[in-house]
Amino acid sequence: MSTTESNQGNAGGDRAQMLANRLAKRRRHLQRWAKRNTVDCYRMYDRDIPEIPIAIERYGSCLHISFYESRDPKHAGELQEFQSSWLPVIGPTLGVDPADIFVKIRHRQRGQSQYERLEGTTRTEIVHEGPNRFLVNLSDFLDTGLFLDHRNTRSMAAKEAEGRDVLNLFAYTGAFTVCTAQAGARSSLTVDMSNIYLDWAKKNLTLNNFKGPHHRFERADVLEFLHNAKSGRDRYDLVILDPPTISRSKKMRQQLNIQDDHVQMLRDTAALVRPGGTIYFSTNFRRFKLDPSLQNDFALTELTPDSIPDDFRNRKIHRCWRVTID
Repeated sequence: MSTTESNQGNAGGDRAQMLANRLAKRRRHLQRWAKRNTVDCYRMYDRDIPEIPIAIERYGSCLHISFYESRDPKHAGELQEFQSSWLPVIGPTLGVDPADIFVKIRHRQRGQSQYERLEGTTRTEIVHEGPNRFLVNLSDFLDTGLFLDHRNTRSMAAKEAEGRDVLNLFAYTGAFTVCTAQAGARSSLTVDMSNIYLDWAKKNLTLNNFKGPHHRFERADVLEFLHNAKSGRDRYDLVILDPPTISRSKKMRQQLNIQDDHVQMLRDTAALVRPGGTIYFSTNFRRFKLDPSLQNDFALTELTPDSIPDDFRNRKIHRCWRVTID
């Protein structure tokens, strides 16, 4: 073994020990925190150590680990180090069997999204967030079907949902619909372009004993839905608007770019909201800039600091606004 290889091995071992120490500390803290907050799905490690670019989330008895690949040639050996040195310490430190650990490699490439289906044997679990139950898929997609960073946002929306008609746009697996229904929403319409995720949303509603004609689902390109819905009679009191940063799906008439399209999207959404109603608007685009002209149209309050849960070290994982319609 060369001196360089030996040094790299020693560094990998040192980082593995640093990771184990950090995880042991997080485990002690988060076990108490999760019990107080009645959740069994949360982020355990959020790139806490810059030299260890991974995220670890617990879903019930399982772990979901994401390795973030770097384009920088200096980090070319990190994936191998992750597999050989870091990964072996995670299960024992957190008390999780290897069969219950699921690893995803997030490659640096354009167009990658949670909608990509991966190869593997399907593994699903039911997890809890307060009174809400969610079906997560740990194996088949890049993401699990539940965005943990929006836990607080779901709680905020739920507090306004009682007796209201709710519209959930870009709904993914319907987590916001579940939370607002649990809080007493009068009705809901869940809209997404993917049949896979709409079916998943239906399962989530059924899992929480919500079904019937007052909870509806529609497969649609949201931009087209908004354009068509303005001429209809349906109006809502509470709208969830959490678009992707970019969507180039062939199912859409036009591509979506959140920075370019958010002004028209918000105005079209507002046209469907009754006076006194609310839109919760969020984006994960880090360089997003809210168009200042919107302040002339609506009362906007940025919720970002309070909307990011305590278990997330990355305080820039999303931005979120509450938009009030006069």
